[in-house]
Amino acid sequence: MSADRAALRRALERGEREDGSVEFKERLTRAVHLADGRLESLVAQMRHRVLSGDGEATYVVGVTDDGGVAGIEPAAFSETMDVLSLIAEEADAHIDDVQTWGVGDDGTVARGEADGLVGVATLQEGSVLDVDDDHIVVGTAGHVDHGKSTLVGSLVTGDPDDGQGGTRSFLDVQPHEMERGLSADLSYGVYGFDDDGAVRMDNPHRKSDRARVVEEADRLVSFVDTVGHEPWLRTTIRGLVGQKLDYGLLTVAADDGPTKTTREHLGILLATELPTLVAVTKADVVSAERVAEVEREVERLLRDADRTPLSVERHGIDAAVEEINEQVVPIVTTSAVTMQGLPVLDELFERLPKTGPTDGDFSMYVDRTYNVTGVGAVASGTIRSGSVAAGDELLVGPLADGAFREVEVRSIEMHYHPVEEASAGRIVGIALKGIGEADLERGMVLLPRSADPDPVREFTADVMVLNHPTRIHDGYEPVVHLETVSETVSIHPEEGQLLPGDTGTARVRFKFRPYLVEEGQRFVFREGRSKGVGTVTDVTPAD
Repeated sequence: MSADRAALRRALERGEREDGSVEFKERLTRAVHLADGRLESLVAQMRHRVLSGDGEATYVVGVTDDGGVAGIEPAAFSETMDVLSLIAEEADAHIDDVQTWGVGDDGTVARGEADGLVGVATLQEGSVLDVDDDHIVVGTAGHVDHGKSTLVGSLVTGDPDDGQGGTRSFLDVQPHEMERGLSADLSYGVYGFDDDGAVRMDNPHRKSDRARVVEEADRLVSFVDTVGHEPWLRTTIRGLVGQKLDYGLLTVAADDGPTKTTREHLGILLATELPTLVAVTKADVVSAERVAEVEREVERLLRDADRTPLSVERHGIDAAVEEINEQVVPIVTTSAVTMQGLPVLDELFERLPKTGPTDGDFSMYVDRTYNVTGVGAVASGTIRSGSVAAGDELLVGPLADGAFREVEVRSIEMHYHPVEEASAGRIVGIALKGIGEADLERGMVLLPRSADPDPVREFTADVMVLNHPTRIHDGYEPVVHLETVSETVSIHPEEGQLLPGDTGTARVRFKFRPYLVEEGQRFVFREGRSKGVGTVTDVTPAD
């Protein structure tokens, strides 16, 4: 048996003893095992197993009572996990981890797709963490090599950089993390604060370390990554527009100063009316005179954009916390090597208020989708409003034909930590029952079952052309980025055309399919070097 199957081998070797913490189950069903009498017996059994294991129990699913590997169909395995989770809730426990293996017709076990599944579920004593903390989401931007990832790496770990971008490596997200877990790792860094100060990650490569931060911190700060290379500006727009961000953090390297990409990213941040901070990075590699020169360049850049720069060094942290808004932009000088300015950023992130409305009905635009063996389809994103809990009945859509599908929330994770409920502003992965991953798409939205959504192919907007080589004529086709929607549209100006710098009313029509669009939503449109922004003013239902 390979190392991959070590957990299964150990569980089978330990066996199902009366005084042990291992339990074998071939399958569990709602109809049979949640019935009166049977449920109470299974709850008592689980409490006994958890107690025998000093707070931890192992359930092996897809095996017979004598430990023979049988394997069960994926749908049956999924139902078994649902039932096991409900039993755990009654037993004041929770499923902490699930590992699965495929089973062939000959009973052999291997990773990958197969007709049957066998799994090992690790259960822990205590309920799933109920997150009730403050949580702000920060979108990072800046030119490549301007120290964006290195700065955030030092913030979330508390470790100085080695001068070679060493802390940047902490923030790489490996593809296998999504394959093995439910987490929605849209952000590439997280840390927090409690009564004693900052709660940081020792090793961000460990999922358990991120989960620990979520569990211990009273206030969380999540960073959403963007791409610094100029050719990938579209990806940056998706990162900044597609999430429910509270603040933007723009990095400008002291040895390079503002670049064309810096101006592009700043323009996106300001056009979406996101309160923004600027961090002048790499202060350790240049003279104090050069740092001051770059700070002046940044201030001029902000004034040219009709914004008010606020030097935190000159005016203090209190002024930055009180004054930051869509018009006032605090500036902090930093070095991830010497840690200059990082305590200032810590205090700012600890004190800055949550932005935007968080009440109302639950809604979340889908940013990423993936499939987890034994769990099913997962939609990840940032919750826009309201809250969601495991077991909630929701709608997801629109599908290509404009319809919404009824689904149920199997489970929720935030930074690799299972939670019972999550509210506005939190980055989560939501496992859904009732839809396959192939039917989920970026740009869809999750809503309560009671909602009556009306997706549209066309809407009216106030648009402003930031840059265009000539003029925008009727039928111009850029890509619009609205929430997590990234779709080609045709723009039809009310006056027939729009020149660079013009602001006017236009009809905007999605080229391929309808989406859920609401009045007041901001968007960015781009095609080649042409860019513009807009605000939805009127919505027309789809035909």
